[in-house]
Amino acid sequence: GLTQEILAERAGLTYKHYQQVEAGRKPDIRLTTLIKIAHALEVEPWQLLKFDLAPVILAEDAVQYGKQAGSAKGARKQPQRRSVAKN
Repeated sequence: GLTQEILAERAGLTYKHYQQVEAGRKPDIRLTTLIKIAHALEVEPWQLLKFDLAPVILAEDAVQYGKQAGSAKGARKQPQRRSVAKN
């Protein structure tokens, strides 16, 4: 829900640099860049690297779209863990 310009500004990056990161033209970004982007999105850096998770919805977007923050339509339900009784 954010433009590249707004996200770059929030992250303290130039628009062109962020655009290249998002487009995959900078595949070897610095950890500090990843952290800046994560903070701008209000998520933890590891969440940007966990590709099997559903996309995160920002709190401001949740209000706009009437959804709960942190959930996404069509998100995969995580399997429940079963406890095994030990004899």
